[in-house]
Amino acid sequence: MPIRFFSTVMVRVLLAAALLSSALGVSAQDVPGYPPLNPATLLQGPYDRRELALLPKYCYHTQIFRQFAPGGSDQQEINRWYAALGETYHHLHHYCWAMMKTNRAVLLARDPKVKTFFLNDSLGEFDYVIEHSPTTFVLLPEILTKKAENLLLLDRAPLAINALERAIEVKPDYWPPYAKLADHYKEAGDVERARKTLQSGLAANPGATALSRRLESLGSAPSR
Repeated sequence: MPIRFFSTVMVRVLLAAALLSSALGVSAQDVPGYPPLNPATLLQGPYDRRELALLPKYCYHTQIFRQFAPGGSDQQEINRWYAALGETYHHLHHYCWAMMKTNRAVLLARDPKVKTFFLNDSLGEFDYVIEHSPTTFVLLPEILTKKAENLLLLDRAPLAINALERAIEVKPDYWPPYAKLADHYKEAGDVERARKTLQSGLAANPGATALSRRLESLGSAPSR
């Protein structure tokens, strides 16, 4: 696969992250025991092996990551993942960055400001891949769902719902967005909408036990 230069969109994503970090007064040094995670270190490394271990193996062979991940430069593996995931694999390092930032927010951050920063910072990475993915890209429903999870953590429910609904539209039998959407409606007190969401998911994927368990936990619909 020939080497490609970074697009201006990618540069804008990294620049926006740097400006947000500066505005919030937050840096990756705020995560004790881990190296900085900012636009410069994303491009130049090194990456912490503990964080790499939390990522899917395909991340190791994406652009940028392959320079720092163990075995990442194995051309046979790079070619294998391009064959499996198509041309969108060229952009998938942004999803891997999004997962790294999410893990920092959810698993590593001790300061609420740092958690909020990394959740916000992940959104641009999700968006980059979403914008460069055809609707047939196999990981698109997952990426949309993961973005929605972060939006919910940021109390941005309307945008999260939009992302979950798009994930369902792209792949109706993919159950995780139904589960996340139903959980949100249940927590918001809208049990009836949660029930309808789960029923729709089970209609598309009758074998989704995660949905059937949730539906059972809601109990019977009230009689009218």
